[in-house]
Amino acid sequence: MKTAFLASACLFALLAVPAHAADTVSLSKSDGMLVDAKGMTVYIYDKDSGGKSACTGRCAENWPPVPAGSATPQAPYSTVTREDGSKQLAYKGKPLYTFLKDKKPGDK
Repeated sequence: MKTAFLASACLFALLAVPAHAADTVSLSKSDGMLVDAKGMTVYIYDKDSGGKSACTGRCAENWPPVPAGSATPQAPYSTVTREDGSKQLAYKGKPLYTFLKDKKPGDK
């Protein structure tokens, strides 16, 4: 699963980062990729659709969901509700994730 997940995520991270992302959702652009507040690469998952996460169980352990926090994100960001009721940050309806094996900022 990593290969498909990572390949689509990198394409997203390189191409779709609005300039105001850091102001509204604690995400920012670094070296052409979307990163979280800790500088860790943020990914999307091709199997997610309809504003729902298909990444649960073992998948969510390896690809931790980016929590939505308490701020109300501005478009194109939004939140999705996971199966466990937690809120996850999304970009254009696609839930966002980090990767467990990324150990330092810039890993991808």
